[in-house]
Amino acid sequence: MFDIIHHIAIIGSDYEKSKHFYVDLLGFKVIRENYRKERDDYKIDLACGPQEIELFIVKNAPARVNYPEALGLRHLAFKVESVADTVKELNEKGIETEPVRLDDYTGKKMTFFHDPDGLPLEIHE
Repeated sequence: MFDIIHHIAIIGSDYEKSKHFYVDLLGFKVIRENYRKERDDYKIDLACGPQEIELFIVKNAPARVNYPEALGLRHLAFKVESVADTVKELNEKGIETEPVRLDDYTGKKMTFFHDPDGLPLEIHE
């Protein structure tokens, strides 16, 4: 019934910080960018392989509940060739990462970092 994920939607609070993080630091390419006057927000569509990330910039969105974790989407994970190389690149760009560990079930390396609004992002081999 389902082939692949078409897109994932992320809400950010600060246009400059969010766009800089996802485009300049993480390297996602902008497909489309639209200011939606009726909502006073931005919608930036980013390429992530064959999928898209919809980055909404909403000024007064409520803060994310992290601890304790709430129901719903827990985090977003990206497959990478090398967690060690990706961690090094992220750290060089000023993005802090958690210690690398092994996934208990796959035995693959993985770690987490956070976007400017605290959304957990994972890299996984």
